[in-house]
Amino acid sequence: MNLAVSVESNSDMLVDPDWWRGAVIYQIYPRSYQDSNSDGVGDLSGIIHRLPHIASLGVDAIWISPFFRSPMLDFGYDVSDYREVDPLFGTLGDFDALIARAHELGLKVMIDLVLSHTSDQHAWFQESRSSRDNPKANWYVWADAKEDGTPPNNWLSIFGGSGWEWDSERQQYYMHNFLKQQPDLNFHEPEVQDALLDVTRYWLERGVDGFRLDTINFYIHDKQLRDNPVCPVEDRNASTAPAVNPYNWQLHVHDKNQPENLEFLKRYRALLDEYPGKTAVGEVGDSQMGMQIQAQYTSGGDKVHMCYAFDFLAPEAPNGTMIADVLTRFEQVATDGWACYAFSNHDVVRHASRWNLGEAAQRLYAALLMSIRGSVCLYQGEELGLTEAYVSYEELQDPYGIRFWPKFKGRDGCRTPIPWSSDGPTGGFTDTKPWLPVAMEHLSKSVAEQDRDDHSMLNFYRQMVGFRKAQPALINGSFELVAARDDMVSFIRQADDGQRVFCAFNLSNSAVPLDLPAGSWRQDMAAPFRPSVTDKSITLPPYQAYFAHEDR
Repeated sequence: MNLAVSVESNSDMLVDPDWWRGAVIYQIYPRSYQDSNSDGVGDLSGIIHRLPHIASLGVDAIWISPFFRSPMLDFGYDVSDYREVDPLFGTLGDFDALIARAHELGLKVMIDLVLSHTSDQHAWFQESRSSRDNPKANWYVWADAKEDGTPPNNWLSIFGGSGWEWDSERQQYYMHNFLKQQPDLNFHEPEVQDALLDVTRYWLERGVDGFRLDTINFYIHDKQLRDNPVCPVEDRNASTAPAVNPYNWQLHVHDKNQPENLEFLKRYRALLDEYPGKTAVGEVGDSQMGMQIQAQYTSGGDKVHMCYAFDFLAPEAPNGTMIADVLTRFEQVATDGWACYAFSNHDVVRHASRWNLGEAAQRLYAALLMSIRGSVCLYQGEELGLTEAYVSYEELQDPYGIRFWPKFKGRDGCRTPIPWSSDGPTGGFTDTKPWLPVAMEHLSKSVAEQDRDDHSMLNFYRQMVGFRKAQPALINGSFELVAARDDMVSFIRQADDGQRVFCAFNLSNSAVPLDLPAGSWRQDMAAPFRPSVTDKSITLPPYQAYFAHEDR
């Protein structure tokens, strides 16, 4: 089914400064979206070519994972120059053209800024490591060894091992939360904050509409470099790092999550407020204190606009009880904050596989995601129902997976190229060998195949996004829990104008009876789900949803 793409002018896009509230944001991992120059790697020109597909989904914005100059040891999350496009992805001219085309199609553009750390190839780090008294000597987190030569404290890296690396040139340790080639910037140094705000202004001036801020709670460390305490065994949630990594064995109260970060975020928001309609969403990388941090960082209207934590990126499929708990707790702890939710991204196993979902369950969970209070991030390929791809050890690119194979296979399985057609082994992504293999089982789920099928997963996502955008209550309305059990959850969303939408979801493979809330409710026959209703009782078939409006 070929859908026409509506075009908005730039002036139309600037009307609502709160467009981000309840927005649907589509994440693009540029290496795997579309190759335009036959080198096997996706690029900015390829994204431009495929923007009509994204616009046809009805989403509000795109978020592009890093495309800055980088040695690519962590595939762009190790930045060596914040103001340049890596030649692998194109040029600044290509980026400007991407902004212009996206705006023509009514899409906002958000880019992924990695501010907590840089590459060790960045000019700032090269200067900082050269001596202990150069102008940038304090721009990174340096510390002397203990008397026995061991690292300054017990902090760990998410990618395994110590969070400290010895530098023979400076004769000190430097801190790194990720790869040893990704040294952490020292946010206690005012000049560092100023430099990063200048980077943000640079991209605002180029016309971006917002930022996804990587690892937003990692910016500031404890100045005293105190050891992290031990995490109780029963609390070692494995959603921040895989269970094979002892990172989860600590309570991360000193290496991140510092209160001083709030002042930097206020400076950041003040800069964004100079440019009406610009926004930021922060990634809160913490499974232990994620919701509390999420609430702090989005409170008061003077820090970031929205944050997402790892609640729905966990290994276990969320049941109705857990969903209700997450949503109600957020309402309680973040009374004036705003959440952003995602089921998949470039760092976790695709949720279709992670939660072992069949097609009916995938649709049900997509409808749920489009109905809960908050903004939404969709990860490329999610709209096609893509599963996690198998990538052999010989073909692995991700250093995280290479280190912990085979217990943890890394992130390559969710990063394989998008199948645009079912013709040929690369699915229209490239005409040469791709940087990661295209999964053979993905070819039958290609965009071209699903575009022709009115009942495909792709067209379901189009319908569900469209349904959400037609209901003010689902975009930014309030949330009221009605009922929750492991096998179901129901709630009411209410818009400022009084529109009330009742949403109920059967998360099981058995029929579930439930009652309508008090009031006069009328089933929405435009919703993608229309189960049978008799009087005041609803019988939800397996993996079905029910939407109704209260008569006014």
